[in-house]
Amino acid sequence: MVRSFVAATFAALLAFTGSAFAQASGTADEAKALLNKAVVALKADPKKAIEDFNNPTGAFRDRDLYVFCAAAPEYNFTAHPKLNGTPLAALVDKKGKKLGEELIKTAAEDKIGSVEYMFPRPGGTDPVEKVTFVTKVGGQVCGVGYYK
Repeated sequence: MVRSFVAATFAALLAFTGSAFAQASGTADEAKALLNKAVVALKADPKKAIEDFNNPTGAFRDRDLYVFCAAAPEYNFTAHPKLNGTPLAALVDKKGKKLGEELIKTAAEDKIGSVEYMFPRPGGTDPVEKVTFVTKVGGQVCGVGYYK
């Protein structure tokens, strides 16, 4: 009986830990919803939207989800937690994929595309699978990525 109690307690702890970890990361649906919210904000007031995207405690940050944007024609980041002012096209994933160039090519007005690549989680160094949903709004390429 004690053995079954210990086994049940351990199973419950594993289930809780797994669900807590899963909640620490955004999902595909949440990433797409955040990007759609960003599109609405950009269309309403582009300058305020970019300011809001850059607010580290604002409505456009959720756990490991955040909105990034890069302005044409150079496609330098206008919104990003760490890369503002740097060129999106220069981004390369940990396996050498020209991620930035692919994001720019995939982005299209009134459509949401996706790009898969390998990238470390925030605070990590080991690359894991990540998918970024990307679109174009006016002169901005914007996206939100989630870890698989």
